[in-house]
Amino acid sequence: MNHPKDIHLASVEKIIEGLGSASYVASRQIATAILIAQNLDKPILVEGSAGVGKTELALSTAALLGLPLIRMQCYEGLDESKALYEWKYGKQLLYTQVLKDKIGDVMQGAVGLRDSMTQLHQFSDVFFSEDFLEPRPLLKALQHDEGVVLLIDEIDKSDEEFEAFLLEILSAFQVTIPEIGTIKAKTPPIVFLTSNATRDLGDALKRRCLHLFIPLPDAKLEEQIVATRVPEIEARLRRKLVSFVQQLRDLDLKKLPSISETIDWARVLVLLHAEDLTSDMVRETLNVLLKFEEDIQGADRKIPEMLRQAEKVAEHGLHATTF
Repeated sequence: MNHPKDIHLASVEKIIEGLGSASYVASRQIATAILIAQNLDKPILVEGSAGVGKTELALSTAALLGLPLIRMQCYEGLDESKALYEWKYGKQLLYTQVLKDKIGDVMQGAVGLRDSMTQLHQFSDVFFSEDFLEPRPLLKALQHDEGVVLLIDEIDKSDEEFEAFLLEILSAFQVTIPEIGTIKAKTPPIVFLTSNATRDLGDALKRRCLHLFIPLPDAKLEEQIVATRVPEIEARLRRKLVSFVQQLRDLDLKKLPSISETIDWARVLVLLHAEDLTSDMVRETLNVLLKFEEDIQGADRKIPEMLRQAEKVAEHGLHATTF
């Protein structure tokens, strides 16, 4: 079943253009994955290091389509009651008390124990109906008639048991609740699963998904992203900061700066009214890019050399980063 706003997903070019209007600079690989996934009703497993735009891709797709976004953050110990549904125990207890007070009316006309049990049984079924069901993110996504974007964030942080639990939802967009039966989506949600590869995911889950890997961007793409997300920054300074970040990624660091950190750094430079990258400015703000003190110390001695290279890039468009 197609979504009502599929016009936005008619081609790779339209997807790139549409995501651009939502401030997401998409490569053709990303746009192609979305096109394929939508037409084949397949979830997309988006992998890549933290901060490359995996979560933002789901947010921007929801904005592009004008669909609600339902997000489920995964963690160790996540189970069915937190992800799918739980019963409204307070409401069940209240109605049990009401039934107790009305037991005489309920049992009126019953003859014998078997007849009494038969009449009581119909009320026990009521307590485990949809009226007493508290939907969690996965069930909410299946119940939206017009469809949603479902983001299952950091699936690699969940347990293998939860991974197995997801298989029915990812393959058939349905779930079976023992007391109620099978609930199937009228409109399949657009599903994004993200992973930072902290553990290997199972083959069964991967078979049900279209795989998309988002690498750290090259200099040209990173400049486009910064220009889109931080349009206030002057073009020459943008080229210099992107060149500097690209050079940082060539160093032996515990954590390489991601595109999200590049965007944050650009915003910091705008906030500080920086007109150029200087050694002092870089040292004062390097903690925006690098998250470990040993990385900051290791990069510190290379700052002058990296700034000289960044200046060449700004002047001549060079992107050599060899030390």
